[in-house]
Amino acid sequence: MEQIRIHGRGGQGVVTAAELIAIAAFYDGKEAQAFPNFGVERTGAPIQAFARIDDKKIITREQIYKPDFLIIQDSTLIGHVNVFDGISSNTKIIINATENRWQNSGIKSKKLYFSPATEIAMKIIGRNIVNTVILGAFAKHSGLISLPSLEKAIKEKFQDKGEEIIRKNIEAVRMAYNG
Repeated sequence: MEQIRIHGRGGQGVVTAAELIAIAAFYDGKEAQAFPNFGVERTGAPIQAFARIDDKKIITREQIYKPDFLIIQDSTLIGHVNVFDGISSNTKIIINATENRWQNSGIKSKKLYFSPATEIAMKIIGRNIVNTVILGAFAKHSGLISLPSLEKAIKEKFQDKGEEIIRKNIEAVRMAYNG
């Protein structure tokens, strides 16, 4: 079983990112689950969501304390929230950033990936909503979900938002995937 933990702030689509991972995994023929962890937080407050992917039925429902993959949608959380709690040297970490400012910060993992998700979101979508964008980098570096399945998941999840929103999100995901 592969376990994914996503950190971000309220209003950044952290929960939607976890749901999109699960939907894409289903399209790829896998079992998946997604769930959030937050209370009465407001927009801008740190939150986290989780996803699991496996080839067989997933029974556990607990939070993910030792992620195989860590997605950090907002790098300003680093140093203020313990986003690296429970990681190992094998944890793959994808950070919404253009450079590695954390090289000497004691991060255990040697598998750091960076995605300019904010830049891509602003350019393509016109807003700093990075949840779909960073999933392009996740699909590329994890191999857990395919790009076509992620695109189908976006179409399904955003069908009520209109074709333009869907088109822009898919374009941004492709740019992050190919970047």
